[in-house]
Amino acid sequence: MTMGKWTRMAGVTLLAAALIWVAGCGAAQTGSAPEEEAPAAEAPAAETTAETAAPETELAAEETKELVTVKFSEVIRSIFYAPHYAAMSKGFFEEEGILVDMNTAQGSDKGAAALIAGIADISLVGPETAIYIYNQKGDKTLKIFHQLTIKDGSFLLSREKLDSFEWSDLEGKSVLGWRPGSAPQMVMNSMLLQEGVKADVITNVASPAMAGAFASGQGDFIQLFEPVASTLEKEGQAHYVASMGESFGAFPETSYVATSDYIAANPDIVQGFVNAVAKGAAWLQTASDAEIAEALMPFFEGTPEDLILNSVNRYKSQDTWPTKPEMTAEAFEKLQTTLIENGVLKAEEKIANMNDVVDMSFVNNLGE
Repeated sequence: MTMGKWTRMAGVTLLAAALIWVAGCGAAQTGSAPEEEAPAAEAPAAETTAETAAPETELAAEETKELVTVKFSEVIRSIFYAPHYAAMSKGFFEEEGILVDMNTAQGSDKGAAALIAGIADISLVGPETAIYIYNQKGDKTLKIFHQLTIKDGSFLLSREKLDSFEWSDLEGKSVLGWRPGSAPQMVMNSMLLQEGVKADVITNVASPAMAGAFASGQGDFIQLFEPVASTLEKEGQAHYVASMGESFGAFPETSYVATSDYIAANPDIVQGFVNAVAKGAAWLQTASDAEIAEALMPFFEGTPEDLILNSVNRYKSQDTWPTKPEMTAEAFEKLQTTLIENGVLKAEEKIANMNDVVDMSFVNNLGE
């Protein structure tokens, strides 16, 4: 998909993103809790001295401090983003004074459009969206401020069980894949180019419908995120053959982004957001299976505990979540090279100074 096509698509999806957000916010938000009105502090008794009244007043103010609501849009619902859900479940956002109002956009284009339209404050999307928006030279730009994942999060599954897998097995076969211009679609295409394999990659099935389409007989292979991949396996509908993340190597697939204006106006909120997610990622590395399942299951209703844990372990084993969640110069270079290779970014549109769309100052402040 060319930049021109993406630009037109982004414009069209502004309204779609708004409708999605309104519909999502009309229902109870997964993992969120409504703000409660803080009780008024009682007036001190007449005989209370100034020395004793001050600490009580400070304590009351601390207990009744209101949380700042952040309208947050995630690209899809996947255990690929487990650190975020852990941060919500364990109260790490609240510790930073933030209440997350979460909506699932079902596409990085929609998540980016929500930011531009002002109906989301922060989005978790493919970082390529910041590059696309920057090259449009519009009134608003997006900045990447936290790199959540450094591997592709999809897995390749086959309809027929294979004793061993080679990329040549895809030659002439059909693969149910992701929408054109999305990170998982570009990773798949780059892998096929790298391996010299020609396959029919189907990109016109909406992500929520992919598993059902495959179960109904469409496609010889399918590219899925967790926990959908493990669910299809358990049902006997598909067989695991490869991790796209391990096959393709380091790649900055999903980032937290916000408009430059929002970041400039709300640095404390952005820092708190980064702090909370980093706490979630660190917690996942030391928590027990039982603790992880308890934290994540509310976000994946109907998904059995064993599939949630299998999904988390798959992502852990491929080092999905970096110790320091930063977009490095090397990662940014690979991102742009992949975009050019896939025809969605012209060589002359390559951003020379990554700081035009990347702000790692909040990540660099972690631990301070």
